[in-house]
Amino acid sequence: MTKLSVNINKIATLRNSRGGNNPDVVKAATDAQNFGADGITVHPRPDERHIRYQDVRDLKKIIRTEFNIEGNCREQKFIDLVLEVKPDQVTLVPDAEGQLTSDHGWDTIRHKEYLTEIISVFRKAGIRVSIFVDPAPEVIEGAARVGTDRVELYTESYASRYAFSKEQAIAPYAAAALKANELGLGINAGHDLDLKNLGYFAQNIPGLLEVSIGHALICDALYLGFENTIQLYKRQLVLS
Repeated sequence: MTKLSVNINKIATLRNSRGGNNPDVVKAATDAQNFGADGITVHPRPDERHIRYQDVRDLKKIIRTEFNIEGNCREQKFIDLVLEVKPDQVTLVPDAEGQLTSDHGWDTIRHKEYLTEIISVFRKAGIRVSIFVDPAPEVIEGAARVGTDRVELYTESYASRYAFSKEQAIAPYAAAALKANELGLGINAGHDLDLKNLGYFAQNIPGLLEVSIGHALICDALYLGFENTIQLYKRQLVLS
């Protein structure tokens, strides 16, 4: 079954809005695991506007499922943190400085030399590497050449087109997944997946190993409860 990794950045955003430690991100991660999450994802940024670097260190101590750290690997501070904490997986995202949220994947052809070098740094430390990519076969082929273990399909375009034509929305992702399977790459996915579109996505992406979901899941939890929401998301993956 596809694993559900819960991104807790929004928990940290709420905490930081008032100072103090309410809500407690470590407790949120502990509870998410107890409620059935298969992993915890965080995406620290240099301004620490949500997850702080110390949060990452604190979370490492209590993660008993899978720990996934996303971020901009062009920041030396991020590289140093990942090598210190040694999560199960690092997901490399081509964010610009000060970017609100991730909005594109790596150009694996243009950045072949850089990606090959930085991926080897993490793999030598025993950390599985996934890179954030758009669903284009040539990009997937480039990902295989740079030595990554997995690709994370950036699903914003799928989510935005789903209501208009789910068949057209899924088509490039299904093609990208087939190419990844052919090349022996693991497949993750994330960005704007929710209870409405997740099940169809999972049903049509062969070899989907993991989805990372934060914003929509936390929004749903406000109305449905944290434990119930995690179970509802996992049910979408079971149905696939």
